[in-house]
Amino acid sequence: MQPTMNPEPRFATIAAMIGDPTRARMLSHLLGSEHATATELARAAGITPQTASAHLAKLVDTELVAIRTQGRHRYFRLAGGEIAHALEALALVGERDATDKVASGKWSQGAYRPLREARSCYGHLAGRLGVVLHDSLIDQRALAFDGDAFHVTDDGRATLHALGIDADAVRGGRRGIVYPCLDWSERRDHFAGPLAVAMLGHFVAMRWLSRMPGSRALTATPVGRRSLAGLLGDALA
Repeated sequence: MQPTMNPEPRFATIAAMIGDPTRARMLSHLLGSEHATATELARAAGITPQTASAHLAKLVDTELVAIRTQGRHRYFRLAGGEIAHALEALALVGERDATDKVASGKWSQGAYRPLREARSCYGHLAGRLGVVLHDSLIDQRALAFDGDAFHVTDDGRATLHALGIDADAVRGGRRGIVYPCLDWSERRDHFAGPLAVAMLGHFVAMRWLSRMPGSRALTATPVGRRSLAGLLGDALA
């Protein structure tokens, strides 16, 4: 009797999509950008627009990439935060050197530099400022670790309320209201979860942080430097 073959795992298809060097370059470009056109992705991958269209169709079909249509134009983006996190996790492995230390020189170069300073990690604050925010709220005992997530303390409610954020109004998700997320560039934790999303949304709405056009990078505004000084301190200098 022939042995029964188990169906191919879904991740094998995803791995094949990501493993192609051309598609990997396109996904890497989207990891640093909110949206990109097919022409921009073709240029980033070093291929013709026709070839880019074929690769993008496969990425959309496997739900790694989503399309946003605006008028006659089409823009591509990563299909969700879990896609970005998977790519960042692969980057953490791929960028290690022979001594198992991260080869981080690229983060001080060109377009990567502002992404390392501060960026949107699909709704929450990442980069150096995200790590500083994480450490500051823990040091101030605004958050207390509970299992694999955090809960907001009474001091934390007061701290967030002073910034204009009502922690009690934020509904927790499957993993709770806020939990650690390993930062791609800093190799230390920043925050993820509904509260982290609410905090970044508030910082942007108040114009304390400003989005850089066409990028996930964020910059602190002058009013943001004053308003967030209690949390981010010298990190904004």
